[in-house]
Amino acid sequence: MKRISSIAGRLLLSVFLMFVLFYTSLPAIHIRSRSFFVYVITCILIFLAVNFLGYVKDLVRCLGSGRRFGGIYRDPATGQYVFRRYGGEEETGGPDLRTSLGMPLKVGFAVIGVMIVFMAGASLVGHRFFNAARYRDLIIITEGDFTTDVAELRMSQIPVVDRDTASRLGSQKLGEMTELVSQFEIEPNYTQINYKGAPYRVTPLTYADPVKWLFNMSNGLPAYITVDMVTQDTDLVWLEQGMRYSPGEYFFRNIYRYIRFRYPTRMFETVSFEIDDNGTPYWVAPTITYRIGWWDGKDIDGAILVNAVTGESQFYPRDQVPAWIDQLYTSELIIEQLDDNGKFQNGYINSIFGQRGVRRTTYGYNYLASNDDVYLYTGMSSVTADESNIGFVLVNLRTKETRFYTVPGATEYSAMESAKGQVQHLGYNATFPLLLNISDRPTYFVSLKDAAGLVKMYAFVDVRQYQIVGTGATIDEAQKNYRQALNLEDTEPDVPEQVTVISGTIDAMESVVISGNTHYYFTLTDEEGVYVASITVSERLPFLKAGDKVRFTCTRQEQVWVVEELAVVSPVS
Repeated sequence: MKRISSIAGRLLLSVFLMFVLFYTSLPAIHIRSRSFFVYVITCILIFLAVNFLGYVKDLVRCLGSGRRFGGIYRDPATGQYVFRRYGGEEETGGPDLRTSLGMPLKVGFAVIGVMIVFMAGASLVGHRFFNAARYRDLIIITEGDFTTDVAELRMSQIPVVDRDTASRLGSQKLGEMTELVSQFEIEPNYTQINYKGAPYRVTPLTYADPVKWLFNMSNGLPAYITVDMVTQDTDLVWLEQGMRYSPGEYFFRNIYRYIRFRYPTRMFETVSFEIDDNGTPYWVAPTITYRIGWWDGKDIDGAILVNAVTGESQFYPRDQVPAWIDQLYTSELIIEQLDDNGKFQNGYINSIFGQRGVRRTTYGYNYLASNDDVYLYTGMSSVTADESNIGFVLVNLRTKETRFYTVPGATEYSAMESAKGQVQHLGYNATFPLLLNISDRPTYFVSLKDAAGLVKMYAFVDVRQYQIVGTGATIDEAQKNYRQALNLEDTEPDVPEQVTVISGTIDAMESVVISGNTHYYFTLTDEEGVYVASITVSERLPFLKAGDKVRFTCTRQEQVWVVEELAVVSPVS
């Protein structure tokens, strides 16, 4: 009974340690997962260490510390095992180490050896040397037409907020909430999405430290932050019920652990935070598949969506992922596949020696919002070119549809240096460019920041001739100077519009500054629409107030009506 109890205790300890290892490392239980093989090998070592550590100690005791060695023999007269050391010394007692210790160790290490050999073979089979064409075809690139695929934006629609600026705006917004700032922090991710037709960056709050989590866990995370990338408006969106699942949670409410125990066989990427069209927060976990060899050629075959508030979850195959999901593919995975596609156009050997037709992505990327989707933008350059691009690609981060545009010109970093050179006396730094269509010309748009990280100026740089630059303290001014440098007329894009004439009485009115210009938002009595007018529309705008009767022409743009002309019919007395 004592022996049985000892065996049961060791087995229970082994199982406990294996569970703790699974709980902390969270490997997918899938034979095509490297982490699963590492987990199994570690479990075998745990089992051997726990169950045979005592026998190892007996062996060490028998062998002693001298140089003389001998063997273990069974005395036929007494039935005891004898360790006979060279020189005639004997030591009796103990188990038959040859059977109790030798066989389990041999089997355990044999299994580990077989698994290591298999892992090495699987990695070799999936090596790029043997699969160059398959790595090339992980992403399919088609030719695109720039003027057709990339719509020209109005200056008031250009996103000016990058991740760093969004982080500053978010921190400033949270700092205004004294009841939150001592308990919560902001997740630094700031996922870029399209929300109701406009580019936004969104990120949730997280607990400031474990103690703050302990006091707030019952209610969850109360809000998330949205940053309008065009207007820079930053909102703290309060939730009726707090988010109970996030990376900042502990135990089984940690989002990674929650997904792993609900989908133990799914391999998934790093989760990202998004909101649906109703503002409901979700965690998106893209699921992984391997298309080359055993565990190479990583790709995405779907996504697990988890409601951050309720924990409700569902797996969607890639072709059934909801349209509001904007970033199913990670930028790092897309860049890796683009580099493989450019590198292996003519085989593996050519990628090293001849390098005929070999190309690579430039050292950076940005995002472009178009048609309610988010696209990754990056330039493509020859491996022998350092300061020029042969073109650029746009990749839909939800569908992975990829188009290449043959537009020879400067690299993004060359454009950044050119923009900085225009204001070198001010010592500003340039952000990574955004690609725009300006009068059917591919154009880099760059924000120029001071040492404190604040945007002070803007610049437009021509892709083909990066010495052509237009800068200004506002986007409109920079655009005007850029058009003058290109000898273009200073006009907005020719977008078909339906002009509407409206008369009414002003009910409420507020002014905001957008891109350095003052805009006035107002509503009319007994009307649901929101109207916006730039200060350039009428010099009377600053003096209007509730009760004034106005007549104006306007066009519908997204969620508001944009006033083109305005006249005061009857000012309030």
